[in-house]
Amino acid sequence: MDVVDFISQLEDESRKADCFKLIDILSELTGEAPKMWGTSIVGFGTYHYKYASGHEGEWALLGFSPRKKETSLYIYSQASGSENLLPQLGKYKMGKACIYIKKLSDIDEGVLRQIALHSIEFITKTYTRIQ
Repeated sequence: MDVVDFISQLEDESRKADCFKLIDILSELTGEAPKMWGTSIVGFGTYHYKYASGHEGEWALLGFSPRKKETSLYIYSQASGSENLLPQLGKYKMGKACIYIKKLSDIDEGVLRQIALHSIEFITKTYTRIQ
């Protein structure tokens, strides 16, 4: 599905606006256009990972997914400095590899940008970014 079509099918207008704002932010930070990863994740850029276990694959550099109750932000890595920024982010929940928010206005956009930049830097240094 096309990214715009995917976002446009959301019923909540404020959620749509948040998603389009996230597209602007994440496109700017990555220099990449959004694309669908599966049926519900909007991703920006691609990198190849390979873990010590031998498991490997490709994943989006940054991304988000408007889930039923919250939006999942795939912007967090355990990059140096990111942990110190989380207390300044605002109202969110932390998952294993993502940040959950109810609405974009609940968090500080500047802090979100800093965390995303830390993540891009970490991923680029640790894995192979695919152009």
